[in-house]
Amino acid sequence: MSTEKNQVNGEKQTNNTAGRDFVFGSLIGGVVGAVVALLMAPKSGRELRGNINESSSEWKARAGEWKDRAVESSTQLSKNVSEKSQELGTKVKDSTKSLQDKVKGSKSSEDEEAEKAAQEVAEAIEEAAQELEKQQSSTTSSNI
Repeated sequence: MSTEKNQVNGEKQTNNTAGRDFVFGSLIGGVVGAVVALLMAPKSGRELRGNINESSSEWKARAGEWKDRAVESSTQLSKNVSEKSQELGTKVKDSTKSLQDKVKGSKSSEDEEAEKAAQEVAEAIEEAAQELEKQQSSTTSSNI
């Protein structure tokens, strides 16, 4: 089961990396194309310098917007991860307490009750981990 999760995580990382590489390549290609178009256009030096200044101002403004979005997204992701980890901790504590209560309450069928309680703890942990992974993947996909 662990190897399957590792494979799935590896595939997700590969897909995320490929998506980022495509976006960065597109941005770089767009910038290079814009610069070449400006330099090859039949304009006077003064017009060309004015156009370059305007374009650089626009790109600077866009970069600032992208930075703000990235900071906002990472802050939100951090909050979500923190909340989910707290929820997971609470679930584990509750399940552990429940397990302890069951073990203390019934000595005659200890093995059966302990096994059920352990399974409940494992299921709670798995559920919380899946919720956290879904949250992270949805936040990551919204960043791209």
